[in-house]
Amino acid sequence: MLYLFVPINLCYGQKDISSAAKVQSIFDNFTTYRHQNKVDKALETLDQAAEIAENNEDAKLLLDTYHQYARLFLEEENRETTMFYWDRASILLKGLSYSYGQAFHLYMEAAIRFDEGNNFQALKLLEESRKLSNNRNLSNNILLLEAYIFTNITNYEDAIKNLHALIVNSDDKERAYLATKANLQLAKISTDLNDLEEGIIHSKAALELAEKHSFFKQIKMANEMLSIIYEKTASYDESLRYKKALGRIKDSIFNIEKAKLEANTAEDIRFEHQMNEINKLTAKNEELSESKNRSEITAILTSAFLTIISLLAVSLFRNNQIKLKTNDLLYTKNKELELARDSAVSAMQAKTNFLSTVTHELRTPLYAVTGLTHLLLEENPAEHQKDHLRSLKFSGDYLLNFINDILQINKIDAEKLEPLNIEFKLHKVIADVVDSLQQNAHEKNTTLILDYDPQIPQHLLGDPIKISQIFMNLVGNALKFTSKGKVEVIAKLLNKNEDEVKLYFEVKDNGIGISEDQQQNIFDSFEQGSVQINREYGGTGLGLTIVKSLLGLFNSKIHLESELGHGSSFFFEMDLKCDTNAIDQVTFELSAEEFEFKGLHILIVEDNKINQVITKKMLTKKEITCDIANNGNEAIDMAKANDYDAILMDIHMPGISGEEATRQIRRFDQDIPIIALTAISLDDSLESFYEAGCNDVVTKPFKPEVFYQKIGENIFKRRMEGTV
Repeated sequence: MLYLFVPINLCYGQKDISSAAKVQSIFDNFTTYRHQNKVDKALETLDQAAEIAENNEDAKLLLDTYHQYARLFLEEENRETTMFYWDRASILLKGLSYSYGQAFHLYMEAAIRFDEGNNFQALKLLEESRKLSNNRNLSNNILLLEAYIFTNITNYEDAIKNLHALIVNSDDKERAYLATKANLQLAKISTDLNDLEEGIIHSKAALELAEKHSFFKQIKMANEMLSIIYEKTASYDESLRYKKALGRIKDSIFNIEKAKLEANTAEDIRFEHQMNEINKLTAKNEELSESKNRSEITAILTSAFLTIISLLAVSLFRNNQIKLKTNDLLYTKNKELELARDSAVSAMQAKTNFLSTVTHELRTPLYAVTGLTHLLLEENPAEHQKDHLRSLKFSGDYLLNFINDILQINKIDAEKLEPLNIEFKLHKVIADVVDSLQQNAHEKNTTLILDYDPQIPQHLLGDPIKISQIFMNLVGNALKFTSKGKVEVIAKLLNKNEDEVKLYFEVKDNGIGISEDQQQNIFDSFEQGSVQINREYGGTGLGLTIVKSLLGLFNSKIHLESELGHGSSFFFEMDLKCDTNAIDQVTFELSAEEFEFKGLHILIVEDNKINQVITKKMLTKKEITCDIANNGNEAIDMAKANDYDAILMDIHMPGISGEEATRQIRRFDQDIPIIALTAISLDDSLESFYEAGCNDVVTKPFKPEVFYQKIGENIFKRRMEGTV
């Protein structure tokens, strides 16, 4: 059953202060009755509000009241009456300029679609509703309905994130009610994931809140949940205790009589509203009849008028029959289109999930390939073996780049990318890209130059990761098609206005160039100009597509000038904000060679046995000792019982995820460095890792030098900064 929770937002046209106070009191009572599942009393209060709205001709208040009727009947699974009030609200809304009413209408439509099983339609409607109103209570309840939908589509991580936010909500109307519902849903998810201990904790929290505030339905649901969980844990005495409590609730005379009273009250109210419409029409007819008797002339004119009206009525009746048939046909076609749209959305979601799963699963064996290759190269292999190992390492790196490109395009297609807005140093970002590609340039006998304008402010606000990806793809692309030549990276300041700057970037080369025909589709996915180019130079043809999409996040466009045989120039402009209050800080720059790793003791949290062996061997190379936890629960217990210099936390594990394990560790240890090791998938977000309490992130399969550098930075830099 679907439960909706948004209380009325009192934005109606107030006739006087006393009337406004009375309506406020009515809706306060309504909220209390609904929370306590006193549906008959809740309906009576809504009837009072509807009467005030009609007497005052207050369309906004009447719209809000109809919404509450529709929501209440949807909660009681009375779909026919829900649609009766829903239709009346839809008609009223057409003549109103009322943003909250429109937002709530979209929220209700999302609830109805969710009740029908159309999860993705419901999510889209909720997003539209969120844009129209920033009402805190509406936002909280959008989070709750989203959590129900995420649970339905087994997106447990997003569901849990929403529900944890609701447990600590500061809603002035429904704080306890929202927390109760959130705890119940978390208990359900924990049970589905077989984390029964967590399910008991959330069920008891829900039961305590429900009993304290007399939330009748939630008391019953919490008892039912506890009886089920305790039965699964073989705690039969506890299970029986909650089953007895549940039996007392179900068999209570109050419960039976209440159900009868609610049904009668609901029917009475709907019948009364329908009769009111009929009485209004009857009164109008009587008024017309009285006016007809005033004079014979009026009678004659009225008779003629009625004759004309009758003829028109016949015509209208026929037209109405045609219209009804047309509406039926349109309704059928619309349903077919909705089904087709749902199928298309489901297919796109399936394709996205498939690609995400494939790229994620490929990373696990690739981690073994690259890790073992590195270890073998470190163990002084024979000279005839080194060439084979280097070839294996090159193939692994190539495959990793291909997987990264596929994942990046998949995220762009699924609209999963959002730019950050953090302070960073642009010169360091671009210089790091240039330095990392100098070896590639050397192999191609090509000069790689950075021309950086010193007038560009040092401290800018933006997304250094995505900017780095843009230049990595552009410079890598230029080097691929340039041999014994020059590649130049240019960054210039165009203008500066207070706290904003406009920058010009260009990557140009004197390589093979691109013909005019090929320039038309060079930015399309999997395009490299021709089959011959693809076979000669390799690659996926996704680099420039990624650049174009990433620049779109910054409202910027990539431009190209090229001549076949004379090189190419890719250039774009970008607007960024600068941090005028930032000051240069003393940095602690140490290389991996300068870190004294010997004697460190680290906890590895990893469920894959091969990955455990490889990670342990890489640490042993640096004389680092380690313990291994096979899952999140073991990690929490071992972190409590032992002192570690750092924790290497895998994110994707059965049971509780690495994020959740990190949250729980942070409850008793705020200082230990936790580094997330993850084969990032489509739904992963670096921001969520940091919010959970991770200090840093290393993506698998990782380069050994990056792995050691991250460990050293997070252990020794923190110590140095603490000393300073």
